[in-house]
Amino acid sequence: MGESTQAQSPAANEKWATLDGAPPVIIAHRGASGYRPEHTLASYLLAIEFGADYVEPDLVATRDGHLIARHEPLLDDTTDVKSRPEFAARRSAKTLDGKEVTGFYASDFTLAEIRQLRAVQPNPERSKEYDGKFTVPTFEEILDLVQQESARRGRPIGLYPETKHPGFHLALGLPLEDRLLDALNRRGLNKAGTPIFIQSFESANLQYLRPKTPLPLVQLMDEGSLIYDASGKRVTSVLIPDFGDHRGGARPTSLADVAKYANAIGPWKRQILRDVGQPALLTTTVIEQAHQAGLRVHTYTFRNEPATLAPEYRNDPLNEYRRFFELGIDGVFSDFSDTALKARAEWRSR
Repeated sequence: MGESTQAQSPAANEKWATLDGAPPVIIAHRGASGYRPEHTLASYLLAIEFGADYVEPDLVATRDGHLIARHEPLLDDTTDVKSRPEFAARRSAKTLDGKEVTGFYASDFTLAEIRQLRAVQPNPERSKEYDGKFTVPTFEEILDLVQQESARRGRPIGLYPETKHPGFHLALGLPLEDRLLDALNRRGLNKAGTPIFIQSFESANLQYLRPKTPLPLVQLMDEGSLIYDASGKRVTSVLIPDFGDHRGGARPTSLADVAKYANAIGPWKRQILRDVGQPALLTTTVIEQAHQAGLRVHTYTFRNEPATLAPEYRNDPLNEYRRFFELGIDGVFSDFSDTALKARAEWRSR
């Protein structure tokens, strides 16, 4: 991967209300997961072929300490593990995010065993034609792919890894953070200017990472993380979950607190345009407030299926992107990065 080059002409920058005036980045959510089983090299490669700015691997750890790309520590829905009788005894119950969850955990498998599994499409609304065709990649294999494709295509392809359930992994003795940094350090990627964001829904591990890396950190936020005032528009505080990971400092209670260790927030899109039971979505000031705190806003997740779109978008995903671009969003996570790129190109050419 080369250095990140976001520079645009002044005329181009006037079209965007982002924090720095640059076009919003398109982040391929789990790769081109609208078209291929998520978190496979085929999914990442297709997103790169579309032209996505960043590909997003979610990282969990195997029993022998290797980082692999899965959306959750559980393998049940995204691999064929349930159909493998040789692994039937691996099903176990563990405490995940404060709840007991039974299933097949990556942390109970060695990397050699993970390599025997095949990825499947977990979304019942999407094609199953590629089920069983692709393996589960390691983080090292994803780094190889991104570096090779960046060199081949002559453009920097960014990487946007998420440390999944870091408190859970810490409790198992499989902390993710230093494994991630070690992989980046071996390739000279843990340096300012490299097109890499590191994200997490938890704050302690991001605070732990802060003195160890100059790379931008992203505080993800789920539905309950932003507390609004009576109008439903203005954020009064933030609530980031704590799952027993005490490596960081005080838990943040405001966007200003988040800005002390992170460079961006990643809220759910319905925290920016809220569904409050009215004919139209309620427009909040989340982006404005984050920008005032010096934070970029990268929101998730954009999908093409009509069932995922609010009625006001009239079954056209391009209308959703246009609305967020109008509000000044700095980046979008999309399962269909080709559609996101089309929307950005159209907005740029207005």
